[in-house]
Amino acid sequence: MFLRLLFVLLIALNIVVGAWLLLGQPYARGGNASDPGVPELRLLSELPEPAIATASSASASASAAASVDSTAATPHVISYTCLALGPFASPQDLRNARHVLATVASRMRSRQEQASQTSGWWVYLPAVGSRVQALEQARQLGLHHIDDYFVVGSGGQSNTISLGLFKDPVNARKRRDEVIAAGFPARMTERSESVPEYWLDLVVPDDTHFNWRSRILTAGVGSHSASCF
Repeated sequence: MFLRLLFVLLIALNIVVGAWLLLGQPYARGGNASDPGVPELRLLSELPEPAIATASSASASASAAASVDSTAATPHVISYTCLALGPFASPQDLRNARHVLATVASRMRSRQEQASQTSGWWVYLPAVGSRVQALEQARQLGLHHIDDYFVVGSGGQSNTISLGLFKDPVNARKRRDEVIAAGFPARMTERSESVPEYWLDLVVPDDTHFNWRSRILTAGVGSHSASCF
């Protein structure tokens, strides 16, 4: 009886040890060290050669794509030319120019300036010391058959004898020379007046190949470089 009991105990012990060896150790069944569904981490050196080449190619492709994206993101730089057109003779001429160039210029502004303009040439005898002397000089002009004169009686040119105001400088010189030939110290000077001028300042992109002369047909209008605004 004892031997039979010992034999049964040995068999039971073998069964327990076998079960423990088979089910009790976590890696005895060839399972993974990670949880189900989680990729196993492997060293690059453990990968086969084709896998290493594929990884390198993917990295190079990513770098090239990043380079292309960086190039595409660089904004295109636009350069500009700034110039002034004018002078225009009237505000209406200026408005017409703005209308014609509105689709070409990036920015425009109008401005008015005062300019000195020749109004004619004045021939005269310089002022003498007194009114009496000026009248005597005028009488002498008459004796030499020189008429069309005027004795200035007031203002900054008092006691001056005016011999005429001429639009054409040729006629003014002819009158001066006639009076000088008669023995009088005639002189000639240019007279000017302040007049308004109208200008149009433009900022134009260089890539438009802008040619304002094909659009502005107003006579006397020119152009020059100007400060950008």
